[in-house]
Amino acid sequence: MVKLIVSRLLQAIPVLWAIATLTFFMVRLAPGDPFSSEREIPPEIRANIQARYGLDKPLSVQYVRQLNQWLRGDFGPSFKHPDRTVNGIIAEHFPASLMLGLSALLVALVVGLPAGIYAALKHNSPGDYLPMSLAMTGICLPSFVLGPLLALAFGLWLGWFNPAGWDHPGDRVLPALTLGLYYAAYIARLARGGMLEILTKDFIRTARAKGLPEWRVVCTHALRGGLLPVVTYLGPACAGLVTGSFVVEYVFWIPGLGRYFVNAAFDRDYTVIMGTVMFYAVLIVGLNLVVDLLHALLDPRLRDAR
Repeated sequence: MVKLIVSRLLQAIPVLWAIATLTFFMVRLAPGDPFSSEREIPPEIRANIQARYGLDKPLSVQYVRQLNQWLRGDFGPSFKHPDRTVNGIIAEHFPASLMLGLSALLVALVVGLPAGIYAALKHNSPGDYLPMSLAMTGICLPSFVLGPLLALAFGLWLGWFNPAGWDHPGDRVLPALTLGLYYAAYIARLARGGMLEILTKDFIRTARAKGLPEWRVVCTHALRGGLLPVVTYLGPACAGLVTGSFVVEYVFWIPGLGRYFVNAAFDRDYTVIMGTVMFYAVLIVGLNLVVDLLHALLDPRLRDAR
């Protein structure tokens, strides 16, 4: 396990460097700059502002200087909010994004796992076709379509939940459903496929031949191997939940980090863009490492192979 952890951490170094490099040069080469506005700034004032933030230096010098700052965990001040640092913005607004992601992950697991397991146990019956049809519908509905529909139906027409905001526990329901149902559909199909494969194995037939109850056969013997595809998918799913929250936070007006990232892209706020991208990149690398460890714990063959 130690070898696996060290290997994954060493592999993450070039990945993070490539993400940082590509993001830096892409935002710098985009049209405009952080100080572009409808009212033209006098050239001497623009020159002073650029000198204040080091934007008058060659691009290579800016890159090396910012790379040194990132290695120290310092993303600098926001260009559009000079009285705030990027680290402070992340610390203040990431908890809302984290709560949304965890709520959506809970929805995805609570809805997807039982649906997939039930469909596998009721193979080629209405109990299989109905949940899988709903799962396919969920896959075809992205969050930017499902979110407004849920807000319209349950927020404006029925009035059960607020269509926007993040002040009360009920405000978390519609965003969590919007973000979680899409991934619940994938989890349901993966759980069904994994369980169908495991239920045909010889050790399952042996357990049934011994007269064990069906619930014990499923819970004790089948789930551990049948859910391996779901565990493998949790890494990309968590990454999707994190990045997908950008759109959901904007739709439901949630004061999370995703809204700041979207606004920073429109405002060309280089430091906020870079800080948010690198923060989420490190977070996703950590999540993938946790998923690899869980996968190795569930399947000793993989642990021995590594």
